[in-house]
Amino acid sequence: MTARKVLIHRAGGYERLTLEPLAVPVPKAGEVLVATEAIGVNYADCVIRMGLYASAKEYVGWPITPGFEFAGTVAAVGEGVSDLAPGARVLGVTRFGGYSTHIAVPRHQLFPVPSQLDMAQAAGFPTVFLTAYYALFELAHPRPGASILVHSAAGGVGSALVQLGRIAGCRVVGIVGSSHKVETARAMGADVVIDKSSEDLWKAAEKASPQGYDVVLDANGVSTLRQSYAHLGSTGKLIIYGFHSMMPRRGGRPNWLKLAWDWLRTPRYNPLTLTNDNTSVLAFNLSYLFDQHALLTESMTRLLSWVEEGRLVAPPVKRFPLDQVAEAHRAIESGTTVGKLVLVP
Repeated sequence: MTARKVLIHRAGGYERLTLEPLAVPVPKAGEVLVATEAIGVNYADCVIRMGLYASAKEYVGWPITPGFEFAGTVAAVGEGVSDLAPGARVLGVTRFGGYSTHIAVPRHQLFPVPSQLDMAQAAGFPTVFLTAYYALFELAHPRPGASILVHSAAGGVGSALVQLGRIAGCRVVGIVGSSHKVETARAMGADVVIDKSSEDLWKAAEKASPQGYDVVLDANGVSTLRQSYAHLGSTGKLIIYGFHSMMPRRGGRPNWLKLAWDWLRTPRYNPLTLTNDNTSVLAFNLSYLFDQHALLTESMTRLLSWVEEGRLVAPPVKRFPLDQVAEAHRAIESGTTVGKLVLVP
């Protein structure tokens, strides 16, 4: 197989995703070279392509190869790596560069593929489950019996949050955007599923938890943030990890007027109000956490042990050939997909 990577030379639409030859990297000391068999696609990759992802500008700039997660086989190891050998099945995370047939990463960013996952499922596992784990266990710390509200409960992170919420002993209310996603959210373990395409979202949310929610997990942005906060109970926590509704649903390019208008309408949380309401607002970006070695290792070790125990299952996966990366971006931007999308070299 010819070594290739997706490269974006400057911000724009789907036409900016170019497939180019790759000089296979030689692993440095402490690194491992992986021949990828599947690569996870995340909405953040689309935001990178549009030139709107802050950490991409900070760490890489242009040109850039997007991609945070992958699975494959070890092709070579650098000096000092003694616990992995060529041929080992691994999944991994990377701060960009994942859309590639070969990638070299530090050893601590790789983990064994559980026997319960195929390579496509493994490639789509780390980003969504690490995001969900950090949101729920590092930031929210819900007590058993807590009521949690999960937006986009049939998506990648959403379905991971539903499952982790059940592990934490919570009562999980999931929100989906269309009727064909209801069964997916139920299958992941949601106690109540709200289909906002056929019922009033916030009336249904109030009915499901009249006293408010202990945790609301929201990556929509301005379209739901204000009401997400309003539906917290006393001591409730709003966890923010994205702003998807500000981005385009078709065409692949930002609508700058909409972005500006949505930015102006985004809630600002006054610390005096938060204190009086007895609530918290927390937010994070996973790409800034990859250098937290202990956190990464602890989180992935727990997550993979739950997979092996059968307590976590991978979300549904849709596969795209690597040379159809633009179609994968169109699909994930459409908001109609369920579970995870992966690229297959």
